[in-house]
Amino acid sequence: MLQHILAKYTSACPLWVYRFFPFLRWWPSVNAGTARDDAMAGLTGALIVLPQGVAFATIAGLPPEYGLYAAMVPAVVAALFGSSWHLVSGPTTAISIAVFASVSPFAQPGSPEFISMVLTLTFMTGVFQLILGLARMGVLVNFISHTVVIGFTAGAAMLIAGSQVKNFFGLAIPRGTPFFETLGLFAKNIDAINPYVTAVAVITLASGILVKRFIPKFPYMIAAMLIGSFAAMLLNSQYGVDTTHIKTVGALPSGLPPLSAPDFSFAALQQMLFPSLIITMLALTEAVSISRAIAIKSGQRIDGNQEFVGQGLSNVVGSFFSSYASSGSFNRSGVNYAANARTPLAAVFASLFLVVILLLVAPLAAYLPDAAMAGILFLVAWGLIDTHHIGVLPKISRQETVVLWVTLVGTLIDLEKGIFFGIALSLVLYLYRTSRPTLETVVPDPDPTSYHYVPAEGRPECPQIKMVRLNGSIYFGAVAHLQQQFQDLEEEEPESKHLVIMASGMNFVDLAGAELLAELARSRKKMGGGLYFYRMKESVAETLRKGGFMEDIGEENLFPTKSRPAEEIYKRLDSEVCRSCETKLFAPCHKALPNGEVIQP
Repeated sequence: MLQHILAKYTSACPLWVYRFFPFLRWWPSVNAGTARDDAMAGLTGALIVLPQGVAFATIAGLPPEYGLYAAMVPAVVAALFGSSWHLVSGPTTAISIAVFASVSPFAQPGSPEFISMVLTLTFMTGVFQLILGLARMGVLVNFISHTVVIGFTAGAAMLIAGSQVKNFFGLAIPRGTPFFETLGLFAKNIDAINPYVTAVAVITLASGILVKRFIPKFPYMIAAMLIGSFAAMLLNSQYGVDTTHIKTVGALPSGLPPLSAPDFSFAALQQMLFPSLIITMLALTEAVSISRAIAIKSGQRIDGNQEFVGQGLSNVVGSFFSSYASSGSFNRSGVNYAANARTPLAAVFASLFLVVILLLVAPLAAYLPDAAMAGILFLVAWGLIDTHHIGVLPKISRQETVVLWVTLVGTLIDLEKGIFFGIALSLVLYLYRTSRPTLETVVPDPDPTSYHYVPAEGRPECPQIKMVRLNGSIYFGAVAHLQQQFQDLEEEEPESKHLVIMASGMNFVDLAGAELLAELARSRKKMGGGLYFYRMKESVAETLRKGGFMEDIGEENLFPTKSRPAEEIYKRLDSEVCRSCETKLFAPCHKALPNGEVIQP
């Protein structure tokens, strides 16, 4: 009954209500079935974040429990106020590194002063994120192309797998070792692989694959964790921990996140201003990229503005609950989606289960092997790689393929910079393509009832009227290229003094482009001809009018849809040239010369 009432109420909500309370969009779809799936996904996510939270907090220079705190309250707020149904916020490797690098110059890591400044940094990061979201700057995410997302996703997936190589094979590889160095150390120490640790990891990985394939309704990740843990217990009981060296997560601190207060002193705010701006952009890029990457698989539409708001609120609120800066987590979000989460309620369940685990069964985490966790994350990483599109892309576009690999490799080298390199390259290639609009020679459709124009392709043309189709807009980046093409037309066909541009593909013109058109019109008039446009968009024409450029072009030289420019221009042609012309491309050519002299049959 309550669900029905909520569904009826939310269906009548105005749009502004959804902007402030986005969870009202998906709440009516929650039922017993989705709640069950979300609960299982949440339990899986809670188990995944246990060792990760501790590790991330250590990287950030904070006590281990702060990594778990950052996975509680911020995750709930981001889930309720963000737009993605699968993004799970919390501590991440990149943000943890950035927090340590930003605050350690001002305070001793782990000290009360350090923690206080981290909370200030978290609060300011959230404020900046919130401002960007409320200012509707989410449009910035539209510049992240699908290809960049695929490359970033694949690179991040490989980073996830690379970070677990040491736990999967039982090798002594330092935490935080770069991806390619990890591969080098793996090859160098391949003879030191621990067979017991590897056996646990392989058993976990294989059991996850088998359960997912043959028992799809059962939560395969939890099944794999249980099987892997049981295998580790058998090996330890048979050979002893001193022989197997199978490490476990270990005992975790228990308790709810305590209330906290950022340092709002002028000195602290001033010191954290620039670092908070850096982390703001890093966190937003990471969160939106991850949410878009998963949305591509789930078919969901992401609202960048709402995602900014959700992330901002999560950090602002989190700073008062002992949380350091959080963002979308690739590990947890990937696990959440792979575990069949149906709504953002899964992230809420994950936080609640994490609290329960810490309060009641924290000691049991000591039995969860690192190798089993590695096996699960290997499985998650493979599922994040879009092998289909990576294989298809080279057949479609060479440039997009380059963008893909630059993003992927860049992400492997530096997670934060990889996606920026991909975005920058895709924008440069886009600008290069749009800066080279083409001029295609066309002639009227042979059908006398048609108003269309077709590519010339060897068909006879009028010796006095040159007709071209402009494919692209005219802006400062395209002016030089177009100027050269128009000049080539004048030199190659000096008798074609009248130029007709089919302008339906010209979506906009800027100041430089308008000046080019005005100069072209003046040049054609000096030649004794003119410049004409067919089907120019009204928005483009209005721009030319406001700038005064229409005085050179002339309103009379704009021809609307379903008109025949040639019939009007014909009156301005040289009659002597028309007299000897055998093409007779236009209807008036067969009736009279431009001077009115009737053509005898």
